[in-house]
Parts: sequence; C-alpha cells; structure tokens
Amino acid sequence: MLTIGLIGGMSWESSAEYYRILNQGVRDRLGPTASASCLLWSFNFAEIEELQHRGDWGGLTARMVDAARRLEAAGAEMLLICTNTMHRMAPAIQAAVNVPLLHIADPTAGRVKAAGIRKDGLLGTAFTMEHEFYKGRLAKQHGLSVIVPTDEDRATVHRVIYEELVVGKVVAASRDAYRAIIARMVEAGAEAVILGCTELMLLLRPEDSPVPIFDTTAIHATVAVELALADTQPAS
Repeated sequence: MLTIGLIGGMSWESSAEYYRILNQGVRDRLGPTASASCLLWSFNFAEIEELQHRGDWGGLTARMVDAARRLEAAGAEMLLICTNTMHRMAPAIQAAVNVPLLHIADPTAGRVKAAGIRKDGLLGTAFTMEHEFYKGRLAKQHGLSVIVPTDEDRATVHRVIYEELVVGKVVAASRDAYRAIIARMVEAGAEAVILGCTELMLLLRPEDSPVPIFDTTAIHATVAVELALADTQPAS
C-alpha cells in the first residue's frame, strides 16, 4: 500500500471526510481491521482564507509547496490536495516534489465522461467557478463544456461555503437556494453538476438535483485508494 500525503485543513470539515473515505475504502478492499497508510498536513484555514481573499496567491503557493515537501520528506508516496480551490497551485506543487500529485479534476472528469456526459454545471468557491485553473483543465484536457452560475448565484454559492459549510453549519435554506441554482444551470444546458468544493458534499445529495451530481471529494479519495492499492492483493 502506498502512503498517501494529504494537504488538508482547508477546511478540516472536508479533510475529515477524506480521512473517512480513505479508511473505509481500504477496509472494504483489505479486510475489517485494515486502514489507510496516510499522512496529513493540516493548515489553519483562517490564515488560508485571509490570503485567498487578499489575492495573495504567491504566498499561498509558498505554503502549499512547503506542505507538499514536508509530506514527501515524511514518507508520502503520492499527494492529494483536499480542496478544489487550492489546485490553482497544483502545477507548482507537482514541480516541487518527486511523487505524483493526483489532481482532483482528473478523476472527476473521468467519471463524468464515463457516464456519457459532456456539459456540466460547476459549483464551488468564486475562485474555482471564475478562474481558469479548474474550468480550463476540464475543457482543455478533458473536452468538457462547463457552465457556471450567474454572478448573483455565484455570490450565494461562495457565501454559503465560507460562512456556513467550512464551519460545519448545514442550513436547510441554503440547500434550497442551491437547488434553485442547480435548476437554473440545468435550464442553461447542464447535463450534470460537479460539486467543485470539497465541503459541498456536506450540503447536497443526489436527490437535490434533477441531473447527476459528481462529488469531487468522494471521487478524489476513492481513486486515491485505488491507486494506493494497485499492487496490493485484496482480502480473501
């Protein structure tokens, strides 16, 4: 089993989900007492959030690269960034280490395409929905067409993430607001919805959307287990 290095704490609410999914996946494959070999670097998200909203992406990149190097030095054999937004600096992180970084958009796009879907709605932070590091990868490397919400709806999605979900608050009214936003993206042609924020799995379930939902947290962690156990024999 490969040791997985997790760059987390952004927020810890979703990092906890990563830890759960990784360990459940290994247990299902190897037996009831088996668990994942993993290392976690957990940031103080208050510091990360401040830098994000100040637009200090250089400072954030330096911190992320440092975390990746520390995990590699500690024995990590593959890396996961436990947040969609911070994949903005994925190229710099991969260039700084000698172990593979599993980009969250790649396994997600693989699952979307395997379902025969090519036009997707994207929900996430304003950074993920508006900047090209994520949408561009889905389009250029995977051939997907990406629909994002309107300006007003993007503001709502972003606010709910930062004011509620990252602090563990799940509000019924916010779920209703997201359902309406999804309905508008479907009207605009979306055939599925990508939950492009790792906290969104806390709020939304398949029944909240008239089209398929692709949860990046679950997909990312599940594929990481598959890769980590690629040369490991399952329990008999």
